[in-house]
Amino acid sequence: MTTDGHSEPPANSGFEEYADLGATTSDAMDIAETSMDRVRELVPDETLGDRIRQKAVHATGDPEFQHLVRFSGADESAVVRAGARAVLDERPIVTDITMVKAGITGRGHDCPVRKAIGNGAELAAETGMTRTAASVLELDRQGVYDGAIAVVGNAPTAALALADCIEDGTRPAAVVATPVGFVKAAESRERVREVADEYGVPAVTTVGRRGGSGLAAGLTNELVHVASDAREGTVDIDATAAGADS
Repeated sequence: MTTDGHSEPPANSGFEEYADLGATTSDAMDIAETSMDRVRELVPDETLGDRIRQKAVHATGDPEFQHLVRFSGADESAVVRAGARAVLDERPIVTDITMVKAGITGRGHDCPVRKAIGNGAELAAETGMTRTAASVLELDRQGVYDGAIAVVGNAPTAALALADCIEDGTRPAAVVATPVGFVKAAESRERVREVADEYGVPAVTTVGRRGGSGLAAGLTNELVHVASDAREGTVDIDATAAGADS
């Protein structure tokens, strides 16, 4: 029995050390492993970028979602390696809202995880901006986002505020931005892509209206998975060439 009350998988059960960082029993690991096997039948499995696409499909249950994922820069795998390196370096993971924070796995990393919402109340009251935008600006004022993994899964205005911060000099280690909705969501992610490309910030975003907290958490958790694989020596995140994934 683990300290969190979960049963340990049986010894010599034939499973890998983990199939999914949220699965702790042999039955759960079997489900997770089988599910990902089915995803790999639908999504290529050649690069680290493909692993992010696979996770997007797994998180949404929609095979078409693989075509909506976008990476900054010319080397999509370099974006994933940068995020995984930040995990190994135990950089903070900063989410926009509580729901995204709740979806970040507590296993496979020692990164502090915090949410932005709840900060910047005075700024929001003074300016009339959204609470999420004000919270991002307040944490940025404190220097929280520099070197952090910045995750936006819900609020378009948080993504827009984060983009402004990057334009003004903030440099997150990596960005995952999938805010959802019919108003400003697609535009906010486009804005993140523009500044990420311009200033060389590693970023994973999606196009269109769809997205959400579960997707953002899932993509961030895949960075943790890649970091765990790097720790085990099965993935090289110090490579620089796009074809150097292993």
